[in-house]
Amino acid sequence: MKKIIVTVGLLAGLLKGAHAQTTNEKETYQKRKLKLEEVNLLSSYYGQDGNNSAVTGGIGTEKLGDFANSIDLKLSFIDRKSRQHNINADFNIDYYTSASSDNIDPLTVSSASKSDTHVYPSLSWSMKDDATHTTRGISYSYSTEYDYHSNGINFNYSKSSKDNNREFSLKAGAFFDMWTAILPAELRPAGYGSAAEDDRDPVAHKPRNSYNLALSLSQIVNKRLQVLFTVEPAFQQGLLSTPYHRVYFTDGSHTVEKLPGSRFKLPIGARVSYFLGDRLILRGFYRFYADNWGMIAHTLNFEASYKLTPFVSFSPFYRFNDQTAVRYFKAYGKHNPTAKYYTSDYDISGFTSHFIGAGIRLAPPGGLFGIKHWNTVELRYGHYLRTTGMVGNSVTLAMKLK
Repeated sequence: MKKIIVTVGLLAGLLKGAHAQTTNEKETYQKRKLKLEEVNLLSSYYGQDGNNSAVTGGIGTEKLGDFANSIDLKLSFIDRKSRQHNINADFNIDYYTSASSDNIDPLTVSSASKSDTHVYPSLSWSMKDDATHTTRGISYSYSTEYDYHSNGINFNYSKSSKDNNREFSLKAGAFFDMWTAILPAELRPAGYGSAAEDDRDPVAHKPRNSYNLALSLSQIVNKRLQVLFTVEPAFQQGLLSTPYHRVYFTDGSHTVEKLPGSRFKLPIGARVSYFLGDRLILRGFYRFYADNWGMIAHTLNFEASYKLTPFVSFSPFYRFNDQTAVRYFKAYGKHNPTAKYYTSDYDISGFTSHFIGAGIRLAPPGGLFGIKHWNTVELRYGHYLRTTGMVGNSVTLAMKLK
């Protein structure tokens, strides 16, 4: 939380500088073809604890802390054919500590993955053509942390009706990952490295590719009701197991997790937004999920946004999820030594989870703290719990400069 407060202080300083522009400078900037529409900044902290770590075979601490920051720049320009082009540049960085990852190599002072920094920037472009009621775009993303690197590319296309009450959209993307196959200390073959900086022994690298498609149809039913339906099939291929997850068998022996080299996922969802007067908006979302590993899940999400004043809104939310385990999951010491695939990762076990919290949003017309361009600030808190015993808490601070 201390880090979040520091981030807010730095942002306030930057915004005061932006507010101090002279009128001439502002007018000159607005006449440029490419202009900065808005800047979004976000800081969040998430912490969890539990006793079902996959690193130690489904038992042991799941304690983790993650501090994340992101900055998103949105720019736009209009071309000669009156088409609007939007460019988004997004930079994200997470720093996390994981007590469970420290058990990859419990004989050392700390394992390679005990703490890490996750960096993931992205750049996107889209073009909206009002004459044809279409929008198309492309984006590129990169992600890296200690044991993997990822490159992603996505394409999107949407077309709306003449009255803009209906819209069909299509998104297609692919992610190409390369994982460092870090193994538990006691299961490394002779000459196999630990991936620590001072270890020169070789470590295997394995690919993982993901292909995603999303089809959605949205409809404005009337002035109060909007609905959206979506289907998002996905296919993964490559190293889908985590090499440093241990699995213990009924005979007392143990090895590393082993899962199939491909996975097909099919989420189907529906979203409803209802405007109940000028002060209250109700939103609901349902998603059905199934995959060829045997998991079936149902997710329900509800959120209400209530305006306490014209410039202050309060938003309680609740998410319910119930899922079955993949067919390869068993608890610590329950796997048969002759099984072809096996995991004790409780993230893909059967459980019910609840996530409940609330947010408060401020958007005064004159800006925040006398800073005209500081458009909004929102603070959200959420509490997460699973029937497996895991609990988590998150705090998020989001700000917009416009």
